[in-house]
Amino acid sequence: MTPLWTAFEIASVTDGEVHGGFSATGVAFDSREVGPGDLFVALAGENTDGHRFVDQAFAQGAAGAIVSRPIAQPHVLVNDVTAALSAIDARPHVLVRDTMTALNELGAASRARSAGRIAGVTGSVGKTGTKEALFQALDRAAPGLAHRSVKSYNNHTGVPLSLARMPREAHYGVFEMGMNHAGELAALTRLVRPHVALVTAIAPAHAAYFSGEEEIADAKGEIFEGLEPGGIAIIPFDSPHRDRLLAKARRHAGTIWTFGRGEGADVRALSSARTDRGTAVVARLPGGELRYTVAAPGDHWVSNSLAVLAAVEALGGDLAAAGLALAEMEGLAGRGARSRVAVDGGEALVIDESYNANPTSMTATIRQLGEEPAKRRVAVLGGMRELGAKSDDYHAALVGPLLAAGVDYALLVGEEMAPLASRLEGSVDFDHVPDAAAARERLLVRIRPGDAVLVKGSNAIGLARLVEAMTSGAMAGGKT
Repeated sequence: MTPLWTAFEIASVTDGEVHGGFSATGVAFDSREVGPGDLFVALAGENTDGHRFVDQAFAQGAAGAIVSRPIAQPHVLVNDVTAALSAIDARPHVLVRDTMTALNELGAASRARSAGRIAGVTGSVGKTGTKEALFQALDRAAPGLAHRSVKSYNNHTGVPLSLARMPREAHYGVFEMGMNHAGELAALTRLVRPHVALVTAIAPAHAAYFSGEEEIADAKGEIFEGLEPGGIAIIPFDSPHRDRLLAKARRHAGTIWTFGRGEGADVRALSSARTDRGTAVVARLPGGELRYTVAAPGDHWVSNSLAVLAAVEALGGDLAAAGLALAEMEGLAGRGARSRVAVDGGEALVIDESYNANPTSMTATIRQLGEEPAKRRVAVLGGMRELGAKSDDYHAALVGPLLAAGVDYALLVGEEMAPLASRLEGSVDFDHVPDAAAARERLLVRIRPGDAVLVKGSNAIGLARLVEAMTSGAMAGGKT
């Protein structure tokens, strides 16, 4: 395998000191994720210091480390010069002034040496799913030559890490970028320097930090500031903030494409229909029409697929391969994964949307629950965080989508759900519990065979643990 980084390359990029040569094939800053051959970057955070876990990283096979203070070598008894030299080189590392700065410098150097086409993805909802679908579409046509940020590594540490991990020979790079304050995306996009910058949708996510959706749109529009000369901006045509995003993109992009259902969108869904394999879509693109299937359920995934196709075309990728990838890609863990789980007397369907939530994504997934064929429709809804002064109103407003979807039972989790509980009195069977542990105990006695169960809430609520309990079989046989 071609080395991703050598000790001397790292030292050159970071102005560091080499203490023992090494070659690394991967990069990690979480010691729990370190594998054989990885470079471990010892970041100093607010709650912990990565230097405490250097020994653990090397025990797990790290090839080397980036540190900001010298590493003490192990004390061993040796009988010859060869053994002594091996002991000295037991923890090869590059010593730098600041490890976070070094990680950013690695990310910038990786981007500078890449000849690949780069896409940046942001949005209030749908950015992780769209990023994954875009990666799958590109990888389908160029196996092993597409790279993307994993998980939701989309912040000031995740983005440079994802860049630093990009293989030298990558033809494509897809990077997710997130924010909860103005100015954050501007810094990230200038690091990524995308050829294509995509905004999926605007919604009141992290609304506590903004005066309204207009400010959120402005903050998301910062992604266009880092576009390479002549770059392409991709914007949601049907968004009420389209014109605001267009105005921002015109200052930085060489070309602007829109996607959506509305007449005038550059990439437009002409029709869509549910089938037993997903949603069949006919889309018009600048180069003609494409018929394809989206395996992931929900109308929001039709929109995501249009964004993916626009980005594939903008990157010069293979649209036919993209259509095949969309037909094969199902929901991701925490973002739509579907599982049949054992419950007493039979099975239930679990729809895992536990990773995050805001009013727009809540409404979309509740609507999708209403379309599920099931004996009962069950919604397990956790509180939505960071919504600011309108939090109570946003939560209470979910009564409409729940009633429209024909939800038979709602299990509300967290104090944020109190306004919705008040609105549901007398209209829907529901329980309101304080936390995920209580939700698990309640659902244990309420779930039935034939149920379709949607689990969704902000990540901090911890509903992923409930999903894990259900999918591990802990909801059957009276287990707790």
